[in-house]
Amino acid sequence: MRAFIELVVDLDHADDVTHQRRLAAQRLGCSEAQLTALQLRKRSLDARRGRVVVRLQCEAYYDEPAPQEQLPRPNYQPVTGSRSVLIVGCGPAGMFAALRLIELGIRPVVLERGKDVQARRRDLATIQRLGEVNPDSNYCFGEGGAGTYSDGKLYTRATKRGRVDDVLRTLVAHGAPAEILVEAHPHIGSNRLPKVVAAMRQTILAAGGEVRFNCRVTDLIVDAAGRACGVVTAGGDELIGEAVIVATGHSARDVFELLQARGARLDSKPFAVGLRVEHPQPLIDRIQYHGNPDPRLPAASYRLATTVADRAVFSFCMCPGGFIVPAATASDEIVVNGMSLSRRDSPFANSGIVVAIEPDDLAAHAQHGAFAGIELQRQLESMAFVAGGGQQRAPAQRLSDFIAARASSSLPACSYHPGITAAPLHDLLPPLLAARLRQGLQRFAGSMRGFLTEDAVVVGVETRTSSPVRIRRDAGSLQHPDIAGLYPCGEGAGYAGGIVSAALDGIRVAEACAAAAPAGVSAAQLAGD
Repeated sequence: MRAFIELVVDLDHADDVTHQRRLAAQRLGCSEAQLTALQLRKRSLDARRGRVVVRLQCEAYYDEPAPQEQLPRPNYQPVTGSRSVLIVGCGPAGMFAALRLIELGIRPVVLERGKDVQARRRDLATIQRLGEVNPDSNYCFGEGGAGTYSDGKLYTRATKRGRVDDVLRTLVAHGAPAEILVEAHPHIGSNRLPKVVAAMRQTILAAGGEVRFNCRVTDLIVDAAGRACGVVTAGGDELIGEAVIVATGHSARDVFELLQARGARLDSKPFAVGLRVEHPQPLIDRIQYHGNPDPRLPAASYRLATTVADRAVFSFCMCPGGFIVPAATASDEIVVNGMSLSRRDSPFANSGIVVAIEPDDLAAHAQHGAFAGIELQRQLESMAFVAGGGQQRAPAQRLSDFIAARASSSLPACSYHPGITAAPLHDLLPPLLAARLRQGLQRFAGSMRGFLTEDAVVVGVETRTSSPVRIRRDAGSLQHPDIAGLYPCGEGAGYAGGIVSAALDGIRVAEACAAAAPAGVSAAQLAGD
């Protein structure tokens, strides 16, 4: 027989298979000899009640043999000479769309404005050391997208939107650690994810797909029938395909503008902006692990949320044992984000603390229409650049001073490598945004004793939490209602919120694209060759 059970064990027995089998047999009312297999399906830490335990969700077999477990490897057949679809953007949405198209017998041509994942690393180092931003190769743009070098978290609540396990298995098949299949909050880390991304690119190429770097798209080609059939690149090339998937991420503002210029309707959508708060990691460990952290425990994290004046205030992209990084896409703006390496062994813990922004909050920028949220982002990012003093230095303030609305005369140590400059963020932010942040942080300090400390610092500004724009698409066909053959996709289009949900959306769009594309038509035929 087969049964699903949950075992609760202490840290001493977290990896003790013999002890776990004994507990499982007791739960099932059978002998250990009758228990033929105990397969771990999900593992999570639980420190809610003052004592840290490990919860193990298991699939148990008894009185019958268990099926042999084997991680299936994707089988990508060659698609050279097949029908062709253009994919703009090589982040998770674009890469998973490409892999799914290959499975469906269609050749993907992926166009990425930035560099490959290894060459991109040098541009990130230039931002950190010199404060110089390459507008096409940075923490947001380049192979793998924004998540590659800003943490690689894989936790998602999108289980009703697609095959989450398929996404995780594909990542494992390309070199991600197998532990992500069972961890409740899977995380690859910015040191490991680049190799996974590069392996996925090799799979696309090996099957006959194409990936072009330094290939920024500057226009959309729409045929006489009103169907998207190609793109124009900054180098002047015209590329033709059966359809165009736009998977450019949340910061490709020029792509939003060119789509609107080509008649594609866009809408303003909710997003969030705020600051990034950083604490010493040992402090967060003491708070979360009740004053006596065990060295076997991982760096502790937290998740916080409240409502202030009818708007949510919440933690975003919490990075235990991590670093604050410069996520600007231009040299005259400051944008901060967080990341962790796989070991999560930095002495700092950081998280975005952000306020939800609704379209109704953007009246001051109403003249910008669908781009009102982008205009607010630009205003905040420009303010932060001036307040920081240039060269990607970020404005910062002690957390206690920010809450008390007073200037900081000094700042604590901070992981943000370009450096921080003391600035009165409580006064520089729009008044309602600052007030909501201050009140939200006060509440968080009340629920996490020790959170409010002189050693914590807030760093500005966190503005790229998600896209403030949604590119319209039909709920059934997933095409844009105004331009057939145009498939908005992923986080930048407004339909995802992280690596996994973006990958899931890429898969869905690829399937819709394949179902709608005319059978037996090659890219060369479409081009008239």
